[in-house]
Order: sequence, then structure tokens, then C-alpha cells
Amino acid sequence: MSKADNKVLIKHATAELEPGLRIHYVTAGRAERTIVLLHGFPQTWWEWRHVIPLLVEPGYQVVAPDYRGAGNSSRPLDGYDKRTMAKDIRALLREHLRLEGPVVMVGHDLGLMVAYAYTQTYRDEVSHLVVMDAPLPGTAVFDRLRSDPRIWHFAFHGARDIPEMLVAGREREYIQAFINARTFDPSAVTAEGIDVYVSAYSLPGAMRAGFEVYRAFDRDIADNREALKQNGKLTVPVLAVYGSISNTGRGVEEMMREVANDVTGVRIPDTAHWIAEENPAFFAAVLVEFLRKSTKQETVGSGAAN
Repeated sequence: MSKADNKVLIKHATAELEPGLRIHYVTAGRAERTIVLLHGFPQTWWEWRHVIPLLVEPGYQVVAPDYRGAGNSSRPLDGYDKRTMAKDIRALLREHLRLEGPVVMVGHDLGLMVAYAYTQTYRDEVSHLVVMDAPLPGTAVFDRLRSDPRIWHFAFHGARDIPEMLVAGREREYIQAFINARTFDPSAVTAEGIDVYVSAYSLPGAMRAGFEVYRAFDRDIADNREALKQNGKLTVPVLAVYGSISNTGRGVEEMMREVANDVTGVRIPDTAHWIAEENPAFFAAVLVEFLRKSTKQETVGSGAAN
């Protein structure tokens, strides 16, 4: 166990979902409504440490996994397409934790892609989707940004073997540079945070696993386009969040309108890409208010229908 900000107790555990696949996760709070937080690269569940207590305080339970290949979770050779990663999260929530009822799915960076895949695949199991500052494979926005020189790492990480060779032994330098290039407040991701991420991605196979999440983008593009064609746009309320000086910017809202009917866009001040660490209080307040308003509207609509 450990404590996050404001002395909220965080419990660590590991779920063995299948032979050779263990998912590390943390939980906090006890409530009927659950918020699932999915991190990005080169991060782990730790990116949410400031946000978790701000969600527990208004009465939510929080589950924050290290997704397949990251943190203290297993690093298998394959399975990094986002449908498979979403399947991991579903097994964790439904089969291991035995959660019932719809959850709020929140995804940042690569976690955004997993959160969308979960919501599109298990449409009745998500009440709200929150996406944070990354392009979604299969959208016009993704196609446009993929060739943006500021998004150079998509191509670099997607190359086979080369990034592992160049980053090996230089994980700290690479992660520090990667984070610094996408920040508004350089002090937000602290030396302690860098240490956590470097420790996680210096483990055997960790960088390879991190890069595999990018190497699955072509598969994700095909999967997302197929799902949209077969199932149509998402109908749950979607909150599209982006940093005030992020590379993706308002494109997050634009892309979600390609795949969802009910989209609210929010620009988080004093942030670039690392929103949960640069301005956690503002983000948490926006999220809680979004859930309160949309839930109230659903209740009013349901009452009117009766």
C-alpha cells in the first residue's frame, strides 16, 4: 500500500489474467461509480498520483492499471493492438475485480487509444469516455498529425529494432528529453517522477514493449475504421481534453467528433502534454463537473421519458 496526495490510501495488486500475462494496478476509494485511468508513454499509473485523491474525495472509486508492457505489468512479445489491450483491461475489471455496472473510462496519450477501443468494443459497459491529448488511429486528424515533424516519435518508435538499439543504456536521457519537449511547466514532472519512469522503462524488454504499442498503429487504424463502420459513432458523452500548448490541441475534439456524437472539448490552462501532472487540480475539477452535468442530464431525460 502507499499514499497519494492528501493522504488517500492507494492499494497495489497484480492480476494474473492468463498464463504469462500479469497486470499491475492500483485502486483507491470505495464507491459504486468507478473511474478507470489509463496512462500513456513513457509513463505508468504513477502519472495519476495527483489526480487520484481529487477523484476519491467527491466519491468515486479509482482503478489505475499499468497496461500490458508498462510499469510492473508483463511485457509479452505481442498483443499491443488496442483491441487486445482493451480486452486486458476488461478482464481486470470484470473477471478479476468483479466490478458491475458501467465505468468512466479515461485515457491519456496511448491510453486514449486503449480507452476508445474499450468503449467502442464494450459499448454497454462505459458511461462516459474521457480522452486526453493524443490523436486516434483511423481518424483524419491522426493521418494529418502522423506526418507533422513535431510527432517524429511515431515513426521512430515504429521502426523495428533501431530505437531499442539507440536508447539502450540511455533510458534516462531519452525519457527526460521526451518529457521536456512536451511540457509547459518543466517542474511538473519531478525528479521523483522521472526516476519512477526511468526505473520502469529500464527493465528488460520494457522499451521494446513501449515501442510495440506504436508499432501496432496500422492494425489499430484498420480495427477502428472497421468498428466505426459496423457499430457507428459512440453515443456516450465524451470529454476531449487537450493542453494549452500541446501539439494535438483542438484536434482532439475534432477527431472525437469523427467517432462520437456527444463531444465536449476542454482546453486545460498552463499545460502541454502531461496534463495530469502539470495541472491535476484543474483537470480533476473539469472531469468531476463533466460527470455531474452529464449524469444529471441523463437523469432528467430518463424522468421525462417516464
